[in-house]
Amino acid sequence: MTTDADAPVLGRRALNRALLARQMLLERHAMPALDAIERLVGMQSQAPNPPYIGLWSRLDGFSFAEVGELMTGRRAARIVLMRGTLHLVSARDARALRPLTQAIQDDYLKTRAGDLAGVDLDAVFAAARAHLEAEPRTDKEVRELLAGRWPGEDVALLGWAVRCGVPLVQVPPRGIWGASGMARHTTLDAWLGGSAVPEATLDELVLRYLAAFGPASVRDVQQWSGLRRLGEVVERLRPGLLVFRDEDGRTLYDVPEAPRPDPGTPAPVRFVPDFDNLLLSHADRARIISEEHRRRIFTVNGIIRATFLVDGFVHGMWKIDKEGGKRGGATLRITPFAPIPDPDRAALEDEGTRLLAAVHPDATSHKIEVLAPQEASK
Repeated sequence: MTTDADAPVLGRRALNRALLARQMLLERHAMPALDAIERLVGMQSQAPNPPYIGLWSRLDGFSFAEVGELMTGRRAARIVLMRGTLHLVSARDARALRPLTQAIQDDYLKTRAGDLAGVDLDAVFAAARAHLEAEPRTDKEVRELLAGRWPGEDVALLGWAVRCGVPLVQVPPRGIWGASGMARHTTLDAWLGGSAVPEATLDELVLRYLAAFGPASVRDVQQWSGLRRLGEVVERLRPGLLVFRDEDGRTLYDVPEAPRPDPGTPAPVRFVPDFDNLLLSHADRARIISEEHRRRIFTVNGIIRATFLVDGFVHGMWKIDKEGGKRGGATLRITPFAPIPDPDRAALEDEGTRLLAAVHPDATSHKIEVLAPQEASK
């Protein structure tokens, strides 16, 4: 009888190459943006623009306008899902994943149960839902409604409870590349017209995670999803999964058909946007970033900075600065954590030039500045 101790060991580079292959970062793929978004089980969209950069780095011939058309056409949506954070997902996944991740929101509500004691939350949710379905509203407009209906209550708290208890979509133009506008919300049912989709299960969610991020441990899938007690789900799926161990002896699971490239497979330089799920979806992130570098990327106020990959691993940070208004110059500033080998530096500058052209096509000039590694530690 075999045990987990007999499972094959996957080293850090093997896990890295498997992750990059599934995240479409070993090579660009020619596919519609909607298919890519579904393959990735959504893209973290805490800020509006990062998913565009993430898709640009993954897809061949990607047009920034494509995502805007998906959102205005209601084939994709920005909605709170995994980890209780805003994600860009297909309309189908918005419907399928929102019920599965409601448990996260329910847990949030439990943390304020004492403050909400005596409040009829069902009535609050019903009033807010009707208000939001009449037309998309800002948070302030929702609070004004609640203040009129529940005078004397903490309307900021009630508004927060609505965001937990009512599935909401953040509607365009918010989230459209190059557009601006306040964050306005309506309900998921109102935005997608109440169309039905087959009910999803936690089993399917775990399998999709493994296909996009595996091989992975139970703690990894819980880190990505924000859900707890998934060990019993993985155990139920185990007969159909492959089992591995990492170099520290942790048990990893995987779907049989997913790619697991040779650890020596070349990995191109890539620019990864801030908040990308590549860096957020494992409890143990050693397969993509060292702990020292993670502490520099993840800030105390919840920002996850944009990074770049050299040989498949995070090698530093990047930022684009725009000077002189809409048609001014654009500068890509690259902050490495260590010296960049000359061939990789040339490839990084070539990739950066293409990135600047995609992000700021009308800029009067495009410039790349590579800071000295010692400047990164200041």
